[in-house]
Amino acid sequence: MSSQINLKTLCFICVMVLTSWTVSAEQKVVKGDWDIHYIAFPSSFLNPTVAKTYELQRSRYMGVVNISVLDNQNNDAAKNVYVTGTARNLLGQTKSLSFSKVKEGDAIYYLAQLKFSNEEIYKFDIDIKLGDRSEKLKFDQKFYVD
Repeated sequence: MSSQINLKTLCFICVMVLTSWTVSAEQKVVKGDWDIHYIAFPSSFLNPTVAKTYELQRSRYMGVVNISVLDNQNNDAAKNVYVTGTARNLLGQTKSLSFSKVKEGDAIYYLAQLKFSNEEIYKFDIDIKLGDRSEKLKFDQKFYVD
């Protein structure tokens, strides 16, 4: 029961951050039969209990990257994929992202963290693989220290 509440809290936070930081209603790309949802936000937005549950460090200078892949041909079933990626700031400094898979019920999320400075912009290059299939996701995010 506690983990269900934590997952709901994480989803709620992601939705709140998504709608407050972007002009569009959602951050999603469609690649064939995959809907790839993504978001990056400061980890200080997380409730301490949620952060502890998912082993995420809460800090004003630490971001969270959340990726999920849904099958848009199969009732939005979560896909069990392999996610890797990098984040590059405007100075060209590149950081490897280490994603952890979170599975609760039918939901699957891939979470990674990175350090940032106030108003730092990162360009994310994410690789998503399942068997022989490989998709790329690219997006930018400006982080603010709260």
